[in-house]
Amino acid sequence: MTNASQLIKQSGIEFGTSGARGLVEQFTPQACYAFTVAFIKALEGEFSFQRVAIAIDNRPSSYAMAKSISAMVKHLGFEAEFFGVLPTPALAFYALQNRMPCIMVTGSHIPFDRNGLKFYRPDGEISKADEAKIISCNESVTVPNSEDELDILHSATNLYIERYTQHFPNKPFSGKRLGIYEHSSAGRDIYKKIFESLGAEVISLGRSDQFVPIDTEAVSDEDKSKALNWSKELNLDAIFSTDGDGDRPLIAEEFGNWLRGDILGLATAKYLKAKLLATPVSCNTAIELSDAFEKVVRTKIGSPYVIEAFGEQDENLKPYAGFEANGGFLLGTDCNYGGGVFHALPTRDAVLPALVLFNEAWSNQSGISELIAELPRRFTASDRIKEFPREISLSLIDKFANSEDMRGKLQEELSIEGTLESSSEIDGYRMVFTSNEIVHFRPSGNAPELRCYAEADTQERAENLVELALKTLKALSIA
Repeated sequence: MTNASQLIKQSGIEFGTSGARGLVEQFTPQACYAFTVAFIKALEGEFSFQRVAIAIDNRPSSYAMAKSISAMVKHLGFEAEFFGVLPTPALAFYALQNRMPCIMVTGSHIPFDRNGLKFYRPDGEISKADEAKIISCNESVTVPNSEDELDILHSATNLYIERYTQHFPNKPFSGKRLGIYEHSSAGRDIYKKIFESLGAEVISLGRSDQFVPIDTEAVSDEDKSKALNWSKELNLDAIFSTDGDGDRPLIAEEFGNWLRGDILGLATAKYLKAKLLATPVSCNTAIELSDAFEKVVRTKIGSPYVIEAFGEQDENLKPYAGFEANGGFLLGTDCNYGGGVFHALPTRDAVLPALVLFNEAWSNQSGISELIAELPRRFTASDRIKEFPREISLSLIDKFANSEDMRGKLQEELSIEGTLESSSEIDGYRMVFTSNEIVHFRPSGNAPELRCYAEADTQERAENLVELALKTLKALSIA
């Protein structure tokens, strides 16, 4: 009889920055059974529970995976609650409030030929230590007798909507026109209800029956053009969207310009009056320049590292907040706002930053662009090379970290003035130059991609740095 760790290894599926990811064909029923067994067995010694919550995104492969997971949950003697297509943070919040584990079937922003699983303990997102327990589980895996069709429950959807509407009885968004770029987002039917409940006139945009892999860190030229045109033609005050599973926001201000996720996160944390801010090393240095927080902790890239930082902080620094460069916002502790309390949700969420930004701007009769203009003027950009093997990425990083000649060649190709002031290998390789320009590259934790981040004094220069850096790295990889 095969055990869970053997089946997981045989599948070729690996954990990335947030969850297990792989090709659709790797997520066989046997692989889903193995991950389910390993996850539940990793929790049983620490928690007492009888139910496991499950939800999916809109990928064609997600429902079949959920059926396998649900069948194994029942086979192990637990009750499986299925909530259908639902944003990851909505499922996580429901599970957290009900002290139960949950499994989200989603590949987030990656293409539809891939998928993934995100796991949550009764007290929140799993850690890297939990991931290690899952992949090393030696529990035997027996096949369930059947995989039944799944009935959809709605309590998680209702709880998520209530989280964002209960503190605002006076409809603060009345008179505002909000476009929602729905595409194939798991929350596309929920967001309209939330923002209409807050008084906004909601215009649905770009709904798709095909899965659309929206990456909030690398917005396509097509989506940039769409937002500019929608904003002008429809006279919108803002556009709201998310990635595939609804944990990363994508927001355009009144002129149709998409906001960078780390600038959105900075504004949100500032208006929530967070004292402690945890954020990855790749995020904009406007965070420190803002002087808005008593303490800023820089982490590796990935929500587990941001959450880990919350657990190491002084109680006197509450409320804790965190965000990633993709805009996903994590609330580490309860936080007072809008006449009520937002309960902690220490996993990436897309709705909270949108609600806070819109409320701060529109309650003061301001445009969103005006609020963003008040922040320190540092500009970031990012992009990626797709289908770039991880081993080549790691080799390039090693060469840059250990070769002054390689660093000098890159600096010359990018026309960076000054000298290298400092470097970091916290996650990938990050170079800070005396010209106040930053270049950082790292392999993606979720797909065979090489990502590059840059920071400069103008948006044009930041984008130019990313373009030139990726061009240089690609040339070096085939040299």
